[in-house]
Amino acid sequence: QVQLVESGGGLVQPGGSLRLSCATSKRIFNIHVMGWYRQDPGKQREWVAYVTSGGRTSYADSVKDRFTISSAENTVFLQINSLKAEDTAVYYCYLRDYNAMEYWGKGTQVTVSS
Repeated sequence: QVQLVESGGGLVQPGGSLRLSCATSKRIFNIHVMGWYRQDPGKQREWVAYVTSGGRTSYADSVKDRFTISSAENTVFLQINSLKAEDTAVYYCYLRDYNAMEYWGKGTQVTVSS
């Protein structure tokens, strides 16, 4: 069973930066897309960004000028700059392969507060 493990979350002041990482527990050769969602308690889960195996990226309008997604091997990264209080959430990574199998991480908490 493939596991996704996120890291890099934490407490940061408004305007700060974080780099989230998400790695698979074993090598997957048919990755189609890797990406991130986030969810704050009491709010709906929000899609954040994805990157395809071909390198195409897409972002939610709320983050597109501040977040950068990238990938290498079986790891996906999310560089988050100019953090705002509304970015506070648990960030979940996901992976979808070409057989339409989906895998999810357990999440990493990002808290933006002064």
